[in-house]
Amino acid sequence: MKVTVVGAGNVGATCADVLAYREIANEVVLVDIKEGFAEGKALDIWQKAPINLYDTRTTGVTNDYSKTANSDVVVITSGLPRKPGMTRDDLISTNAGIVRSVTENVIKYSPEAIIIVVSNPLDVMTYAAHLTSKLPRTKVMGMAGILDTARYRAFLAEELNVSPKDIQAVLMGGHGDTMVPLPRYTTVGGIPVTELIAEDKLNAIIERTKNGGGELVKLMGTSAWYAPGSAAAQMVEAIVRDQKRVFPVCIKLEGEYGINGTYLGVPVVLGKNGIEKVIELQLNDEEMELLKASEKAVREVMDVLDNMPVNA
Repeated sequence: MKVTVVGAGNVGATCADVLAYREIANEVVLVDIKEGFAEGKALDIWQKAPINLYDTRTTGVTNDYSKTANSDVVVITSGLPRKPGMTRDDLISTNAGIVRSVTENVIKYSPEAIIIVVSNPLDVMTYAAHLTSKLPRTKVMGMAGILDTARYRAFLAEELNVSPKDIQAVLMGGHGDTMVPLPRYTTVGGIPVTELIAEDKLNAIIERTKNGGGELVKLMGTSAWYAPGSAAAQMVEAIVRDQKRVFPVCIKLEGEYGINGTYLGVPVVLGKNGIEKVIELQLNDEEMELLKASEKAVREVMDVLDNMPVNA
């Protein structure tokens, strides 16, 4: 199995490192536009193979997509962070151009690859990659829900003083402050979380989860990378090993939840064919209202991309 990670920054390098360390693929290729950057990161990962005892070969290349040929899965982490003075539209325009170019190069050499998008703004970048690739919706997806649920579960584990291993949760909608955590579908060792924690504390954790990325930016001055990189690697593992894992993943909805054409996070089954099934939960009125509000927010950003020359 061969996996390519485009973008050798913190998130991409972390993803490649997890893939290698856990021997999820035989070969991992890191690609970056900065001369020598991917080569150095890949070499560093390979040099710890004798220490951590794994066989996955990691190689790095500078903008040479021919080396990515016949990849089974491609993870796209490329893009710029939002800088002071940069508008949302500027960020969308810049990163959509990058994601479109990367996707074109990826598909040229690996037309059958499954694509996982990590670039931000996540939902609309998944849209850009799907449009460009012309692949079925089941083969182009965005990583956000796994990261968001991980944060949610980590905060709950901290509050309840229990192992995060025993916490299961579902979270839907867009990546950002309109995401929709679902306490009704959150359990701790099979026990509904609402039986273990006061409503006000649970609501505070939900709000913290919605602003999870912002909290880290405030602390570090930059975006997170350990958790996002690991989350992307977990998606790759589910696909490569045909695990049929149930994860919240960003996909183009085609009638599910009464939504058509918007890219939102929903629970799916991930296996060797990509998204093998979209799971439709029986949402109550309040949950559906929150999901529709999230859809509206994502749709507005998609409309911004639609009206840009990058899509011409």
